[in-house]
Amino acid sequence: MAFASTAMSFATSTLFPQQAAPGVNVQTGFQRNLNVHLICPDCKEIPPNLVENFSDGDMVCGSCGLVLGDRIIDTRSEWRTFANDDQGNDDPSRVGEALNPLLDGNQLDTMISYGAPGSNVGRELNRAQNKAVHDKKDNELQAAYAKISQMCERYSLPRVVQDTAKDIYKKVKDNRKLKGKSQESIEAAAIFIACRQSGVGRTFKEICLLTGVPKKEIGKVFQIVDGILLELGAPTNVAGQGGREYQAMSTNAEDLLNRFCSHLGLSSQVASGAQYIARRAAKEGILAGRSPISIAAATIYMAAGLFGEGRSASKIAERAGVSDGTIKTSYKFLWEAREKLVDPQWIESKKASMSGLPKA
Repeated sequence: MAFASTAMSFATSTLFPQQAAPGVNVQTGFQRNLNVHLICPDCKEIPPNLVENFSDGDMVCGSCGLVLGDRIIDTRSEWRTFANDDQGNDDPSRVGEALNPLLDGNQLDTMISYGAPGSNVGRELNRAQNKAVHDKKDNELQAAYAKISQMCERYSLPRVVQDTAKDIYKKVKDNRKLKGKSQESIEAAAIFIACRQSGVGRTFKEICLLTGVPKKEIGKVFQIVDGILLELGAPTNVAGQGGREYQAMSTNAEDLLNRFCSHLGLSSQVASGAQYIARRAAKEGILAGRSPISIAAATIYMAAGLFGEGRSASKIAERAGVSDGTIKTSYKFLWEAREKLVDPQWIESKKASMSGLPKA
């Protein structure tokens, strides 16, 4: 195989100077020679038996297997199969891009441009093509996805939450059990479930403030959507989720503590202490039956006092979204079991003090 590339020829002359063409004095130094052939230094066969392995990007000797080059660029036609992947058809297609799992249809539409400025022909063709080709369902999906993205970005939710919410919405939007439910309530329930599945749980009240859908309506639609997903056993199509099956999950106090502590300006030491107290309380069953928000608020109230960063119950209630009376009622049970909940090492190291605890 002859290479017309000057760089390859120079490299070959450098590696195998003994193969230089007649008339070239090797003693005077290396010179460019476009007539040099790439051969195997072990077999020294002429013509060489070279094999280009495009799958690995290597060029190897077909006789002995010696690798003579790596990172070989595949110059063949880039035939790929896209739309036929799901149909088991081997007929390749060289146009279009990979399918979007969040949309329906074959997604191989052709767009007509508006044409030159001042001409109405392109505009009319574009309008007619949009009416004939564009799928109404895809337009509705894209409009719903835009709303979900906008709401998630408003609360700075990670991208995985947006993609998971879109995937959930697509799976349940046409289910008969949701007949009569508003699109906004389905989107709110999808965001709520996506937050739980992604480990960034949000409360019903927060989703209510985000979407504008009443709290009771979100709760009703959430139960329906949760049941539908459990029946489907639907694996998520979102990147990074590993295609795992859907599992019902509940928000616990530990999912809320870091965010509440951050809003209150508390240190990471208080947040870690509150998480420890919440785990101990759950193990002892001290606050069994109470909502995660109440447990999170009460543990923060206790941990902040322990580590000398006390906050009033009313201030914590304002951030957590519960009444200060609820916090004090839950804290009363924590106070009675304080010996079981406080790590003795905190007291021994003088990082915390029991005297700083608010009186129940």
